[in-house]
Amino acid sequence: MTYLIGGLAFIFILGAAVVIHEFGHFIVAKLFRIRVETFSVGFGPRIFGRKWGTTDYRLSAIPLGGYVKLGGDESNAPIEGDGASDIPIEEQYSLRPRWQKFLVSVAGPVMNVLTALAIPFVGAMWQGVPVMPAPIVMSVQENGAAAQAGIKPGDRIISFDGKDNPTWERIQNDALLAPDHQLPIIVDRSGQRLPLTIKPTRRTDDRGNSLGSLDLEPDAGAKPVIVGAVEDGTPASEAGLQKGDRIIKINDELARNKDQVTQYIADHKSEQIRLTVERENGERKELAATPRRLSDGKERLGFGFGKEPLEPVGFTAAASYSFNTNVEILRLTAKALGQVFSGQRSVRDTLSGPIGIAQESSRVANDFGWEGVFFMLAFMSLNLGVFNLLPIPVLDGGAIFILLVEAVLAVAGMKLSMTVRERIQQVGFVVLLLLMGFVITNDLLKVASSFRKSDQPAATAPQK
Repeated sequence: MTYLIGGLAFIFILGAAVVIHEFGHFIVAKLFRIRVETFSVGFGPRIFGRKWGTTDYRLSAIPLGGYVKLGGDESNAPIEGDGASDIPIEEQYSLRPRWQKFLVSVAGPVMNVLTALAIPFVGAMWQGVPVMPAPIVMSVQENGAAAQAGIKPGDRIISFDGKDNPTWERIQNDALLAPDHQLPIIVDRSGQRLPLTIKPTRRTDDRGNSLGSLDLEPDAGAKPVIVGAVEDGTPASEAGLQKGDRIIKINDELARNKDQVTQYIADHKSEQIRLTVERENGERKELAATPRRLSDGKERLGFGFGKEPLEPVGFTAAASYSFNTNVEILRLTAKALGQVFSGQRSVRDTLSGPIGIAQESSRVANDFGWEGVFFMLAFMSLNLGVFNLLPIPVLDGGAIFILLVEAVLAVAGMKLSMTVRERIQQVGFVVLLLLMGFVITNDLLKVASSFRKSDQPAATAPQK
């Protein structure tokens, strides 16, 4: 059942992101009365579909993208070949003014970005926004990064890596991308500002990614640790753990937040763990379970976390939350890519293809349900929109770049020949295929690496 839910979530997320993107091109082309010959989800041979009017709506064999074929658009020649001879001149894309071509090209990414903004906005209006814990240190790991930097429990983090008044989320995200890097940090200790330097500890997750850890726990204000999905036939279900249980203690330690619980379980594999939980009716129970290797090859208890505390917000606060969420995703993505180009981070650690996306979709769907799936869709939609704006032929950004080149040449009385444009598109199509091949191979190597690590007696990746 876990794999079925994960597979359906992956198909929904990828399919919805592509359909939204292509619908942007489709609707603007229709508004300009440009012939839309094909609306395809996926590349390659047509599996099935239906033709309405002059448009063939189809599902194609390779579910790694999609496209809209416009009448007289030579940019899709590498995919389907050209067939504009029987299309009325007034419906041909190639004969439209550049400003219309630009709007058609940019409409797909714009639809993706609007979707990425709409999903967290609707979520915030409907159920509120997460309560962000204050960046106050509750505990530091002995001989860990925080301890070596001189950070002590009770310190308030007032600046991190040059950013004043950071949220804990930003501190944690920046640390994840900076393993073994010296980062400036300023703490307030009893009213005294202390400038320190911290070097996040390099850790490796279950997919082989190198991530940084500060080795400290923030005081999240006794943030409830709520149990989400409990997998059947796992130590958690056999012990009697139920969805909605609040974990109060884990062995003799107070359960302060889900990160601490996750790490504690990862550090005590093959050991019996006592969980003190409070049921939704107020009843308290003490349960005992021992992590064991499950069907995915990982030692864990087999449960996910439920919703975090939320506070209701109005229209303005919801819009701000949505905007800031997307800006943070873009900031982290740009930072990670910058580290790739500067040699600070490997390409393998950074890029994920369909297999990696499927794994993450499965995890999110099983841990957080449909709410998590929709937020994963927002994340995917934003990345798809931004990626398609890159000036690579075949992508929308490549089409926009060619339009700009044509506009510049037109000023000088010159023109980009059809042959040159076709060669550019063909090269871009080959580059895109090579990139797809690389990320798929990279995914397979990560999967193989994770299985090799699961065969070892200990692992550093957090499991539940």
